[in-house]
This record gives sequence, C-alpha cells and structure tokens, in this order.
Amino acid sequence: MISHYQEDHQTPKNSKSKIFIWTLFDFANTSYSIVVVTFIFAVYFKEVISLAKPVGDLYWSIGISVSMIITAIISPVLGAIADFSAGKKRFLLFFTLLSISATALLFFIGEGMIFWGLILFIAANIGFEAGLVFYDAFLPEITTAKNYGRVSGYGFAMGYLGSLVILAICLPFIKAEMIRETFPLSAGFFLLFSLPLFFWLKDSRKNRKQEESYIKIGFNRVAYTLKHLKNYKNLALFLASFFLYIEGVNTVIFFSGNYARTTLKFSFEELIIFFLIVQTTAILGSVVFGIIGDSIGQKKAISISLFIWIFTVIFAFATSTTDNFFVEKLSSIFNSQPKDIQRNSFYIVGLIAGSVMGATQSTSRSLMSKLTPIEKRTEFFGFYSFFGKSSAIVGPLAFGLVSFITESQSFAILTLIVFFIAGVWLLQYVKDPKLPA
Repeated sequence: MISHYQEDHQTPKNSKSKIFIWTLFDFANTSYSIVVVTFIFAVYFKEVISLAKPVGDLYWSIGISVSMIITAIISPVLGAIADFSAGKKRFLLFFTLLSISATALLFFIGEGMIFWGLILFIAANIGFEAGLVFYDAFLPEITTAKNYGRVSGYGFAMGYLGSLVILAICLPFIKAEMIRETFPLSAGFFLLFSLPLFFWLKDSRKNRKQEESYIKIGFNRVAYTLKHLKNYKNLALFLASFFLYIEGVNTVIFFSGNYARTTLKFSFEELIIFFLIVQTTAILGSVVFGIIGDSIGQKKAISISLFIWIFTVIFAFATSTTDNFFVEKLSSIFNSQPKDIQRNSFYIVGLIAGSVMGATQSTSRSLMSKLTPIEKRTEFFGFYSFFGKSSAIVGPLAFGLVSFITESQSFAILTLIVFFIAGVWLLQYVKDPKLPA
C-alpha cells in the first residue's frame, strides 16, 4: 500500500486542461441523472406511465433494483478486463452510448406502457452506472494522490452545475407541458458534453499477449482478487461501510422527486425551484468537502457528511405530516398553516441534503482512490461500483415496499436513517492512510 502512495505521490501533476476535460463528463452525465432518475422521468413514470397509482413507487423501485443488480454483477469483471487491456475509454464509450440512446427513446413511452418504460430505463441506467466505473478510474491518472479530494469534488461540482444548466433548458418545455421532449433533450446534452473526454483524454495502452477471451480473463482476475481479499482488509471495511451509507444517498436521489410531487403536491415549477436549490448547494458542498477531505482526511469528512444526513432524515420525517407536534409548534411560532410549514420545510431539507449529496459521493471516491492498489485500479473501482450499485437495490426497494404497504411515503423515510447510522459506525474502523510528506 505504501508503494502505491509513493508512486502516485511522485507522478507529475497533469495539466489543468485534462482535469477540466474529465470534469466535463460529469457536467454531461448529470443531465441524465437529474432529468431521468431524480426528477422529470421519475415523476412522469409515476403519474403518467403508472397512471398515478401507489404501486408506481414499487414498479419504479423494481426498475432501479434490476438495473443496479445487473450493473453490480458486471462491474468488477468489466473493470478487471479494462485493467488487463487498458481499455477504460472504449468501455466508457459503449456504456455512454447505451445510456444516451435509451434515454432518447423514452420519448416514445406513454400512458400505461410500464413494461417498455422499465426496459428503456433499466438499459439507460445500466449504461450510466456501468460507465461510472471507468470514468472514476481515470481520477488517479489525472492528478496526484494529495489532490484526489478536491479534484473529485470539482467533478461532482461540475456535475451539479450541468444539472442546473439542463434544468434551465428544460424549464420552457415543462411550462409548455412538453414533458416527453425533455428526454431526447437530456440525451443530446449528455452526448455533446461527453465528447471532449473521448477525443482528448488519453487512455494508456498495454501490449499484452492475449491467450484467453477477455471474459475469461475478467472472471479469473476477479476470482483471484476475491480469494486474496484478506490482504485488503482496510479496503474491504471501507467498501462494507460504503455499501450501507450510500444506500441512503441513492434512495434519496431516486425518490426525492416522487416524494415532493406525491406527498407534498409540488407543481413541476415548484419542483424546478426545489432541485435548483439542491443542485446549487451541492456544487458548494462538493468543493468545500473536497478541500476538507484533503485537509483532515476523507474518513473524517465522510463522517461529518453522514451526521448531517442523519439530522436531515430526522427533520424530513418530523415535517412529513401536518398533524404532529413539531409542525403544529412551528405553525404557531411562524403564524402559518401547517401545510405551508410542511412544504417550506422540504425546501430546507433540500438545501441541507444538497450540501452533502455530492460531498458524500466525491469524498468516498477520493478515499477509494487512496486505498486502491495501482495495478488493480479499474478492477477495484469495479468492486466499488458493485457495492455502490448493489446497495441501491435494498434501499429503494425498502422505500418502495414500505410506501406501497402503508400507502404513505412519510413512514418510508424512516428506512433511510438505519443505513446512515450503520454506515457511519462501520466507517470508524477504517484507517484513513496518510500520504508521504
């Protein structure tokens, strides 16, 4: 592990242009995340495709879980193949085009087309999520280890900036009730701003003698790593912790739009304002926590963000109904109707959650980069993806199931706090390595 740091530490710092080109891909792909996963298509699926029935949450959670199961299974193998052949960019291109094309085709999905809506969403989400394995693995190649935190933060900040831009572009279409048109618009945005990475960011090549198929090589390398995982105990502990707390983050991303629309009765215009607040604070949080992580260590930075998440979930649950003591007390203090207090409180939830949404993910990515052996970078980012994506199976499914059984999204909120508490507890056993001076 020490040699890994020393080699990284001695690597000459790449130009700012390469870092900018890398972050530009974050700027591009977040258009998919905000338009399809978090906001517009998520609400469209519940209200139009699922005919506004409570079972829509369950269908949505099934689509998320299936896409994440598939991504989780293939990610370590794909990462191992990419490490062997140094073909990160080729894999990234394939999955990017898969996500873009499936997103554009969502334009043709209308009322009651649940099956085809889920098929296209699953394909788009696999493309998006699997592509991140190879995108994240570029991080150690574009900067030195001591700057992982801030560069990772810059990437997430650019991503949230991209989501602000695409929301602004989509706003006139939403006001004109041209919801389906936003899907190919998002796909075009993703395509346009991802191109610089494929044209100008170089992927190192290795001339290896290939005696077996890439698939067999991939499975063999993964099997070897699993067999010797005991040699990476600290990394295994971190991945287990990451699995738990990212569960809560993923569920918030997948269901925040549906919650605001279904439970709080937000209009599309109010949802735009809400997500503008979230994305704006996320930009600031990603940069600030990136700097904090490089200063005090990524482990401490992640822990701080998780405690903020726990407070946010408690506050969200306390203001999720209008007939509880907390909302009634705020109503009397501010001389407002309980319903207004409930709706306005959700803007505060968005502001706080946004400040740590990108921060938790970016500091996790930078800590992963510090813990990963150089010769197995992409493979281990495949495992990172495996834990991140497989975690997104249980959380959204638990939320969707509780929402369906109780016919209330308020109780479903409580499922989140379990994951954050368990994750921050296990994280304390992870050693945050120090870089050489």
